[in-house]
Amino acid sequence: MPEHERVRAVVPVGADDAPEPPEVLLARAGLGDEDAFAQLYDEVAPSVFGLVRRIVRDHAQSEEVAQDVFVELWRTAPRFDPARGSAMTWVLTLAHRRAVDRVRSAQASTDRERKAAFMSEPRSFDEVSEKVDAKMEQHQVQRCLGSLTELQRESVMLAFYQGYTYPEVAALLKVPLGTIKTRMRDGLIRLRDCLGVSR
Repeated sequence: MPEHERVRAVVPVGADDAPEPPEVLLARAGLGDEDAFAQLYDEVAPSVFGLVRRIVRDHAQSEEVAQDVFVELWRTAPRFDPARGSAMTWVLTLAHRRAVDRVRSAQASTDRERKAAFMSEPRSFDEVSEKVDAKMEQHQVQRCLGSLTELQRESVMLAFYQGYTYPEVAALLKVPLGTIKTRMRDGLIRLRDCLGVSR
């Protein structure tokens, strides 16, 4: 339905003296009638601000959101279709959406700031102590590796630090596979005991 016909459909004939309902004002605003939009603003602004204020809470932000609602209302007024609901419902739905968007945006911003603050904080004692513990464990492992025989140490280093299989370790060290397996087993038992790892 063309815009002028839609306006005619909601504008009651001979109702010049009575205040125009929001549907008529919105339809006229959709055709660019600034006076109709000003009247619509006067009519619905208290309800829009009240709804936004209940959701957003902050007075200054509520004013900003309400202003955004009316800018969007002016822009989208041509899309209003009275057959799909009242003008007031349409306006308040728009206001509700905008207010919820603002709350979500503010929450996301707060979350980002918290995360940034957390990331920029100096390292806590726990983080430092964990690093110290890891360094001490590394020294203990090196000390315990030093207590192994040369063949045990070479076998363990090749298998666990360089990722070779037992047969590959045997080939590299030119030692029978059975000997490597025995030395690895003995070496790992000695390492476990040295490190104080329970079975």
